Amino acid sequence: YALRPNKQQSPLIEQLGPVVTITINSAPWNLMSFEIMDVIEAEVERIADDDTVRAVVITGAGDQNFSAGMDLKQLVQGVDARGGQFKVLDQRLRVLAKIETMGKPWVATLFGFCLGGGLELPLACHFRIAAETGAQIGLPELELGTVPAWGGSARLSRCVGRDHALDMILRARKISGPEAKAIGLVSETVPLDRVKSRALELADELAAMPRLAVKAMMDCVIGHETKTLEQSIQDERAAIHATFDSADRLEGFSAFMEKRKPVFNQSS
Repeated sequence: YALRPNKQQSPLIEQLGPVVTITINSAPWNLMSFEIMDVIEAEVERIADDDTVRAVVITGAGDQNFSAGMDLKQLVQGVDARGGQFKVLDQRLRVLAKIETMGKPWVATLFGFCLGGGLELPLACHFRIAAETGAQIGLPELELGTVPAWGGSARLSRCVGRDHALDMILRARKISGPEAKAIGLVSETVPLDRVKSRALELADELAAMPRLAVKAMMDCVIGHETKTLEQSIQDERAAIHATFDSADRLEGFSAFMEKRKPVFNQSS
């Protein structure tokens, strides 16, 4: 479907083939206001139920910042109309959990400020691409006398390990793209002017993989930290059953025997 109208501070959402791009459209800071999160939540629900969508890129408008996080002024002034701070935070936790577990790969772009919620949202994604220069990535909530509230401490710890997570959170450190790559927070770094195009390239690559197998493997791997080895092996066995008779498995085997590149998702 086509690019949606650019309403003031409304995320831009575009689908090109099997890839959806969501752009947080409140430059230069790209703060995640109540209204922006409402639109993102509705789109996340739609994407989860739409088999034509096989990968998602989330980015920020312009080239200055991915997102400086939550609109704190709005949080202070308008939270009561939203049912209180915990209802607001619960929405963000709900959206990020849906992103992480829907079984479709999400690619986040990290450039400029990626702070607070501007890092917690990418942490719920499955691939993160950072700018080689200019990125400031962190959870600096302790500078405000508070703590991360969108699952940031849990996801960051699982992503980079306890020591790196404590170093970033307790010191309110803002790290660069190359340092984020070194500790495993991002999968790759590219020049700033290539961040968005590289994210789209990766999303296209992921979308071309067999849809059922991608979902099955994501179901196996996401949350593996809380599973026993036996549970993980059983999840893998379930993935085999889910894909064994699929058109994509038959296509993959046929392409291998015929020494050609497979073309997946022809029936989806």
